[in-house]
Amino acid sequence: MILAFSNGWGVAAAAGAATAYAVLALVTARRGAGSLRGLLPTAWVLHALALAEGLLGQPPRFGFAPALSMTVWLVLTVYAIESRLFPQLKAHWALAALGSAAVVLSIAFPGTTYHLIASPWQPLHWALGIASYGLFGAAVVHGWLMTRAERSMRLAVQADAGVPLLTLERLTFRFVEAGFVLLSAALLVGWLFAETLYGPGLAWKWNHKSVFSVLAWLTFAGLLLGRARLGWRGQKAVRVLYLGAGLLLLGYAGSSFVLEIILHRSS
Repeated sequence: MILAFSNGWGVAAAAGAATAYAVLALVTARRGAGSLRGLLPTAWVLHALALAEGLLGQPPRFGFAPALSMTVWLVLTVYAIESRLFPQLKAHWALAALGSAAVVLSIAFPGTTYHLIASPWQPLHWALGIASYGLFGAAVVHGWLMTRAERSMRLAVQADAGVPLLTLERLTFRFVEAGFVLLSAALLVGWLFAETLYGPGLAWKWNHKSVFSVLAWLTFAGLLLGRARLGWRGQKAVRVLYLGAGLLLLGYAGSSFVLEIILHRSS
């Protein structure tokens, strides 16, 4: 069942963000950022307002699409900060297109009403989980740029990323390391305060979310260990990164999609 945003300003902000992202993606892909550079912060602000309306509106809602939208917003936040440090970084059109798609998806599927927060640990658990999504999302983007840079070097053409390959690799693993720390913290909070989060007498629940999240944690741990001990780099490391990100995506967004859209149940 497709639900509507609770307030008109929320859907207006989302529509504005999706449009701004789409225009930026189309124009940048053809001509470069140029005079439209100001569209990215405008879309980013409108995107933030749309997310705030969904989380704080009446009734507050959350689900797989808002989670993906928030992840993309965090990735764009990282990119905006990083592009100040590395002005030559070129991923405007791809990230703008991703932002537009994520916002449109959240308009179509704004999620289900979530219950009152029963524990002070619950917001921390959510924040750590979503933040790790964002950092791993940034790592995936940098892994993609690294793949393109490697391909360009083999073909002896100028790399589209605009950043040296070794710099991209270093940034990719910094995001993986930071995301791993936050994911570890989120899983630890979920395990230590399971009864507070899930209810009296309920321990850690081995459901789809926890199983995929633990598998993702093991994959990222293997990636970091493989890099430190075996010197994994290049495409081997990127493939493991994609695998871990895919498992993490299935952990919340995938499970919530099945519950909300296929089974019509609250996630």
